[in-house]
Amino acid sequence: MWPGEDGGPTRRQAPTGGAGLDLQPDEQLQTTSRDAFAATMLVHRDPGEVFLLTHTMGPDTVARLERIDPVSLEPIASSPDLAGGPMWPGGLAAHANGSMYVVYGRHAHRLDPDCTPRKSIVLPRERPYNSFVILPDGCIATKDFAKDGAQPSELLVLEPDGLEIVGRLPLPERSIARLSADRSTIYVVGDASLLRAEWSDERLELDDGFLPRYRTRPGQTYGWDAVLDAGAAWFLDNGEGSERYAGSHRGQGISEAPLQLIRVDLTTGAVTAAEICGLPRGLVANPPAIDPERNIAVGFDASNGVLAAFRFDDAGALTPLWSRPQHHAGHMLRYPTSGELVTGDHDADRGVEQVVVLDIETGAERARIDTTSPVQAVIFPAPGLGRDFYWLTFSTVTRLAAPG
Repeated sequence: MWPGEDGGPTRRQAPTGGAGLDLQPDEQLQTTSRDAFAATMLVHRDPGEVFLLTHTMGPDTVARLERIDPVSLEPIASSPDLAGGPMWPGGLAAHANGSMYVVYGRHAHRLDPDCTPRKSIVLPRERPYNSFVILPDGCIATKDFAKDGAQPSELLVLEPDGLEIVGRLPLPERSIARLSADRSTIYVVGDASLLRAEWSDERLELDDGFLPRYRTRPGQTYGWDAVLDAGAAWFLDNGEGSERYAGSHRGQGISEAPLQLIRVDLTTGAVTAAEICGLPRGLVANPPAIDPERNIAVGFDASNGVLAAFRFDDAGALTPLWSRPQHHAGHMLRYPTSGELVTGDHDADRGVEQVVVLDIETGAERARIDTTSPVQAVIFPAPGLGRDFYWLTFSTVTRLAAPG
């Protein structure tokens, strides 16, 4: 149901099947919270099995995997400290072979479902490797997080049994965003262009004929994670400054150009864009949400506190649909059947992260509730096992459930 971050390599942020939360006007969400320092993401393995990835902070860090109770959130099993290194939130996935995989810092780990490590390797570069995607043959694609320094990123492919490196591809640009993939085609948002590579016959090959440039305006900075849907790659630009996070991204943007929702056609490479709010010094560190059933794209500016939706057509034209002031910063969760969009809204005055369920067609609120987190979510939510879901921040894991 939810084996990896954003639900899978295309990053559609939507569970398959089910009616969604289907919140009724008289229903209020109920919450259960637990402190969890530097919680990053939560995934499902077999039915009823929920796993949580956390890490430490500082210059030389470690990660930890827990299996948790899906309702109480209390640990059932826990790994020892997993070697990490340079800090940036990593990634977790449940593999079809039954194992759990963690990529964090400059290490990759394979673990059993009881959180016992089976294999760990050191990745080549002294940089964090910010997560991974699992390819159709079971191999794992990852890359270094190349924010600082002039050296471009390198794409790696690991085989899943012993984590041996079986593919390497130097990229022509640095990349800060997490990888996305559609089957064996891997997409990389570089610091100026969208790149793609094919994994075939145990070989990585860059598509030299596909190099659409999205960074074209003075004052514009690099893009973040791409959602692959509706024939396009969708992402948000102006990621520079995300390391200035200080409990929230509010007012932390440094890019002079207004932040944009970017669409890159995967057939033609044509680039179209729309400004989220037209204000300078915008900031994101995460992807938009794309609803192909309703032809709606939702983006945000975490520094200026604006969430905005656009209607799109097959040609890539983006027409404003609704906009609302809201201090959202993390990944979103989308329920296709019910049209519900799960978002955050950090209340800096009260020092609390709120969760807001919106109607994706209108932007109207269907539910709003406090969590116990004092800091803003900048990472990954996940669906629950029914009419519930999980909201993670760097301090707290919260389960939110419809009554009944």
